[in-house]
Amino acid sequence: MRRVLWILSATALMMASGRLQAAEPLRQAGRQAGMPALLKVGAFKVDVTPPLGAPLCNALVQPAKEIVDPLSARGVVILSDQAPVVLCAVDWVGIGNGGYSAWRKALAKAAGTSESRVAVHCLHQHDAPGCDFDAEELLAARGLSGAVFHVAFAHEAIRRAAEAVKDATANAQPVTHVGYGIGRVDQVASNRRVLGPDGKVKYVRYSSTKDEAIRAAPEGVIDPDVRLVSFWNGDKPLISITYYATHPQSYYGQGGVSAEFPGLARSLREKALPEIAHIHFNGASGNVAAGKYNDGSKPLRGILAERLAAGMKKAWENTQKTPVTAADVDWRTVSVALPPSPGLDEAALLKIVDDSAAKPVDRVRAARNVVWLRRMKMGDKIELGCLKLGPGYILQMPGELFIEYQLAAEKMRPDAPVCMAAYGDYGPGYIGTAIAYSQGGYETGPVSRVAPEVEKVLMDGMKELLK
Repeated sequence: MRRVLWILSATALMMASGRLQAAEPLRQAGRQAGMPALLKVGAFKVDVTPPLGAPLCNALVQPAKEIVDPLSARGVVILSDQAPVVLCAVDWVGIGNGGYSAWRKALAKAAGTSESRVAVHCLHQHDAPGCDFDAEELLAARGLSGAVFHVAFAHEAIRRAAEAVKDATANAQPVTHVGYGIGRVDQVASNRRVLGPDGKVKYVRYSSTKDEAIRAAPEGVIDPDVRLVSFWNGDKPLISITYYATHPQSYYGQGGVSAEFPGLARSLREKALPEIAHIHFNGASGNVAAGKYNDGSKPLRGILAERLAAGMKKAWENTQKTPVTAADVDWRTVSVALPPSPGLDEAALLKIVDDSAAKPVDRVRAARNVVWLRRMKMGDKIELGCLKLGPGYILQMPGELFIEYQLAAEKMRPDAPVCMAAYGDYGPGYIGTAIAYSQGGYETGPVSRVAPEVEKVLMDGMKELLK
C-alpha cells in the first residue's frame, strides 16, 4: 500500500511539472501486469563557457582573457519506476553553498524530481569559474558584487542546463543493459603529499612541479584506474560515463579558459565514438595531481590528455554488460553533519570581509569561510548520494575529498563495481583523513573548512550507502 501511495505521489509531482512522459501510462500498465518497468535514460550537454573578463577559480587566478577551449555541463537523467535521478558534471572549479542549492533546485524542477535526487559535481579546472550565491550576497553588501564569479552568467548557465535536462527527460531512450569497465591510466596521477622520514609532509607536489627531486619521489597513494559506466539499448551503446581521480591541471592561471586535459581526453573519446554521449566526473582527488609527470610546459596538456584517453579506451574495451530493468535502479542518500574546522573564527573572518583595505582575494576567501561556518552552526547537513545501478554503485561525495575515501569505498564492496564522483557541494573545501591533519601540508591547512573528525562521519556515511 505504501508503494502504491508513493508511486501515485511521484506521478502527481511529474504531472504538476508538466513533463509526465508519454510512456508513463505504459509503464503503469506494465507494473499492473507484473512486467518489469521500462528503464530509460537521457543525456544532456550545454555550453557553460564564461564571458571574457569573468573571474576564474574564485578570483584566485587572472580573469578570463581568452577561450582556449569551451566548457560544458553534461549529464544524464535516469527514468525508472522511482522518481527521476539527475547526474551532472560541470567544467567549473567548484559549485558550493547557495550555488549548489540553486543548481540542484533548477535541475530537479526541469526533470520533475526532488533536489535530493540530483547530484551536481565539478571537474575542478582552475581556468574556469566557480559559483556560490551565499558568498556573493555577503560580498555584494560590501560593494564587492561579482568578485567571486560573474553572477548574471551563472544564472544563465543554470537556466541553460535546466532546459537541457528538460529536453533530455522528454527524449530519454530505452535501456536494456548497463556496462562497467576499468582501464589503467599510466603516468598521470601522483599524490601531492610527499612525506618525509618523520611522517610529516616534506614536499607538496603541486599540479605543476619543476623541481626534479620532488617529481622523482614515488607516485604515492593514488587510484590508477579510470572506471566507466555505460548505458545500452541492446547492442547499441548510448552513453559512456567515466570516473578518474586527479586534479585536472597542466598549466593554468594566465586567463586562458580551458576544460584542461580531462576535457581534452573526453573530446578524444568523442571523436573515437561520435555516436554516443560522453560524460566525465572527477573522483576523490583532493591530494592527487599530475605533478610527478607535469612540469607545467604547454605540450604536456595534450600528452596527459592522450594518456587519460588511453585509459578510457581500455575501460570501454573491458566493459562487461549486464541486463537491467527499472527494478535494478535505486537512489540512496545519507545526510551528515560535517564538523567545522576549529581554525574558523566568524568574528575574525568578518573583520577581513569588512576591511576595505584588505586584498579582494582575501576578502573573498574570508567570505566563503563565513558562509560555510554559518551553515554548520545552523545545523545544515550535507547529502551524500549513491546510485545503485545494476550490479554497481556510484557514490556522490562533497568537497575536495582525499583519495583514501575512494579507495576505502572500493574495499567496502569488493564484490561489485564502485565509482565515485567528488567535488559535489564545494562548501567544505579540502576534506582530508584524520591522520592527514597531523601531518601538515597545504590541503589540511586553512583551505580545509572541516575538522579531523570528518573522516569517521564520511566513512560511516559511505558504509550506510553501500549496504
